[in-house]
Amino acid sequence: MKIVGLMSGTSYDGVDVVAAEFTADGETLTLRPLGHRGLDYDDGLRTQIAALLPPAATTIDAVCRLDNRLGEVFAEAAAVGVELAGGAADMVVSPGQTVFHWVEAGRVHGTLQLGAPARVAARVGVPVLSDLRSADVAAGGQGAPLVPAFDALLLGADPEGVGPRAALNLGGIANLTVVAPGAPVLGYDVGPANALLDAAARRFLDRPCDLDGARAAAGRVHPGLLDLLLAEPYYAAAPPKSTGKELFHGGYLDGKLAALGEPVSADDVLATLTELTARTVADACDRHRVTEVVAAGGGVRNPTLLGRLAALGAGRRRLRTSDELGMPAQAKEAYAFALLGWLSWHGLPGAIPSVTGARRAAVLGSWTPAGPARDATGTPAPRRLLIEP
Repeated sequence: MKIVGLMSGTSYDGVDVVAAEFTADGETLTLRPLGHRGLDYDDGLRTQIAALLPPAATTIDAVCRLDNRLGEVFAEAAAVGVELAGGAADMVVSPGQTVFHWVEAGRVHGTLQLGAPARVAARVGVPVLSDLRSADVAAGGQGAPLVPAFDALLLGADPEGVGPRAALNLGGIANLTVVAPGAPVLGYDVGPANALLDAAARRFLDRPCDLDGARAAAGRVHPGLLDLLLAEPYYAAAPPKSTGKELFHGGYLDGKLAALGEPVSADDVLATLTELTARTVADACDRHRVTEVVAAGGGVRNPTLLGRLAALGAGRRRLRTSDELGMPAQAKEAYAFALLGWLSWHGLPGAIPSVTGARRAAVLGSWTPAGPARDATGTPAPRRLLIEP
């Protein structure tokens, strides 16, 4: 099967699009990457998304407009993916842009992703799988993270036998998957990665991000601010757990700075937030006795963050990127969702209960069909309906 995978994360800076060919041989599934592309959101769309995200108030009108605009963007991205696949694909996985993850007292009650999948199906003419999180939530799970299904297959196949290994994704949120011999797969959202860093860059630098972590590298960690940030109860909560920008947003950072009660320079704020991510990830790795970390996501382009992660794990674990395993770090999540599409197509579960806390393993997603008015069996469209007495 050739599958196009789309991914737009909590950083909401654009959509990653990949094409992959999957071949199954017994218990081995081979993924052949056919190419990937990153398509940036324009400034207007980023502003439109930001205006709708918590803690901002919104209207159903704004939600509808954004849903359809994102659908148009994802439709164009899917068309690019079909080109990468050589002009034909069997399906598209379009998980949508997460705008709310409803968490209360550690339990997820619902989740909402926008992206009008019917627009995607109409554009490329193949079935579209969307809304991948809701089935796991309905089964009592967190609905996130879902990438551990990919990580477990990838890391579980490693022949080195180096002990517990972890896959780390540094997107808006940092999430970790731990694969250890003879133990259930473990995975959860650790805390913010780029979410607070980008919020600080927009506030202090009037830029979407601190490019290459340069300003953070020029600053110093503020101990008082770091202590306030580390006191967040989320970090002490036991998995399964998930989070997002409904908690870690610009207003959250403003509140911590106000509680500190003293001015902190932009560079020092960025240095402190970088240390927050590195420290929380390192603590999680130590807790699970991880011997190797395979990192991916936009955060791997931040040498300041990677340097701190390496320093905090020095002598205890190896740090490398997924590129070394043949999986492009910038496109890994999109390839992971393509894999989830393959699983759903074959009626196989894509969520791991030991990760999400669900009562059962769920087959993920909702299908939007596409194509001609006849089904695969050639059944003609009916012209009338008879009611039998």
